[in-house]
Amino acid sequence: MKLIKLDAIDSTNDFLKALSSQDELENFTTVTAENQTKGKGQVGGIWKTQAGKNLTMSVLVKDFLFSNEEVFNLSVLVSLSVAEVLKTLNIPNICIKWPNDILSYNKKLVGILIENTLKSDGRIVSVVGIGINVNQTDFDELPNASSLAVIAGKSFEKEEIAILIVEKLKEKIQSWNTSAEIFWNDYFDSLFKKGVPTAFRDNSNQDFMGIIQGVSPIGKLQVLLEDDSVAEFEIKEVKMLY
Repeated sequence: MKLIKLDAIDSTNDFLKALSSQDELENFTTVTAENQTKGKGQVGGIWKTQAGKNLTMSVLVKDFLFSNEEVFNLSVLVSLSVAEVLKTLNIPNICIKWPNDILSYNKKLVGILIENTLKSDGRIVSVVGIGINVNQTDFDELPNASSLAVIAGKSFEKEEIAILIVEKLKEKIQSWNTSAEIFWNDYFDSLFKKGVPTAFRDNSNQDFMGIIQGVSPIGKLQVLLEDDSVAEFEIKEVKMLY
């Protein structure tokens, strides 16, 4: 894989998107940065990270998605790839909080943001942004967050983790056609709070109880409500309270 290492950048996703628009980059080109000043999270959020402590990376993925109905498949593979790598590093109790945050116990370790661009020839080119709390130990302002170092009690080599993730993602994409059902089942099995009564808040700030049943093919969260109906929510429509 082609690895571009930066000292500081506003956003690795923005950098890689701009680079890919000007040049025919090889698939799985990866950008990392020691310091990211304007990192992006889901739904317009901000990803804050201590300079030099954590892994901030973006990966170019081409020739995998071919329609808008397929885009969540990449989210499934990215979250599984990261989760599996963290398990090999002996990080315990790894799970996926819909749609693609990675938790250990109930503490967030990883945020993932995938941005898809539809090209004029109909191709979909994806930039996969991954932020991992690696060696940061101060989370006083982020009570729901933690890091690999805090949980494992030791520091980690950031670049090594980046390479492992890209190789795992490449492996899963290459075997997608024969293993798609297995990957989706693995994703379902890894969902945080699946099958457990859980509090949610909708975009009208109304709280309600529900039980996660699964995720639709296009990435909507399926929740069993108290009236025994099953509702589907997009990411902008509901927040899990935990």
